[in-house]
Amino acid sequence: MSEVRLQIDGKEVNARGEMTILEAAQSVGIFIPTLCHHEKLSPYGACRLCTVEAESGGRTALVASCLYKVEQNLVVRTATEKLDGFRKMLLELMLAHAPDSPVLQDLAQRYGAKADRFEKESSFCVLCGLCVRYCAEVKKKTPIGFLDRGATREINFIPGVASQECWTCKECFPLCPTSYLQATYVLTQALGFPSAPRTEQEKRPLKVVHG
Repeated sequence: MSEVRLQIDGKEVNARGEMTILEAAQSVGIFIPTLCHHEKLSPYGACRLCTVEAESGGRTALVASCLYKVEQNLVVRTATEKLDGFRKMLLELMLAHAPDSPVLQDLAQRYGAKADRFEKESSFCVLCGLCVRYCAEVKKKTPIGFLDRGATREINFIPGVASQECWTCKECFPLCPTSYLQATYVLTQALGFPSAPRTEQEKRPLKVVHG
């Protein structure tokens, strides 16, 4: 197993050759914000909050640290004025969907993002894909998936599959950074499989968190 020496925020870091920049940074306690990353899932690079500046061979590029593999003598900067501004804008776009999300609020406070910069959107899903990927990669199931593309893309449960798989699982629920997943499941259950067994918690009124 090869070892790579790189520099992250001025700190010399030894990393395994197969590691990503994000993994190398985390191994020495350097913070890089993430939203769509999960240690049990394959790298996805959707949220772009983990973007860093990577300098190699005299050239600097903005790269998603959860996807970019470490290189010998790579120089990485994780917290510059440019990066902070980029993350602030991304968070403000997400806050237009889910202004009351505790996860987004914590990051917004760190980067000075404001929830009212952009017009509020009707969906409070930020398309991190954690639920879809967890079901597919960890549970090897397909009760939930992406629909459409671009601006109309959304995540929905497939009633026929969800009625058989989800009501005894729900392992993906805690991964959702907003309340979209739980609210969508309750709606799908009510319309698609109302006779499925429900826990006492599910029978209580759902508190929906969105703007």
